[in-house]
Amino acid sequence: MAHRGRHSADDTLAAALASGLTVRDAAAVANVAERTATRRMADAGFRRQVVELRSATVRSAAGKLADGMTAAADTLRGLLTHADDSLRLRAASKLLELGLKTWQVVDLEAQVSELSERLALTEAMLDNPK
Repeated sequence: MAHRGRHSADDTLAAALASGLTVRDAAAVANVAERTATRRMADAGFRRQVVELRSATVRSAAGKLADGMTAAADTLRGLLTHADDSLRLRAASKLLELGLKTWQVVDLEAQVSELSERLALTEAMLDNPK
């Protein structure tokens, strides 16, 4: 039973730390001493658990942001036909700005992917010289 209690406290502590709380505040949430929380943070496996939880949270938030980007782009496009000239100009400017930034990110992703493939091929050739 005590082991299950520690496991539960560790899970609560890791989740609180992953959410951005300080060690002191996370310890209070997990109902453990601050010194215990500090000791747990010294453990590489526990720190990895915190990082994995934080990464999952960020991935979830990024997914929600990505879902909203299409609607936001549609809204900007819709403003291109607005009666107010100033508003149309700002919408057009923002669309161009964001479109170029998006293209740059997509282009960089492609370059990184290509370089990763080349690196993998080079490493394979070095591992298996003929």
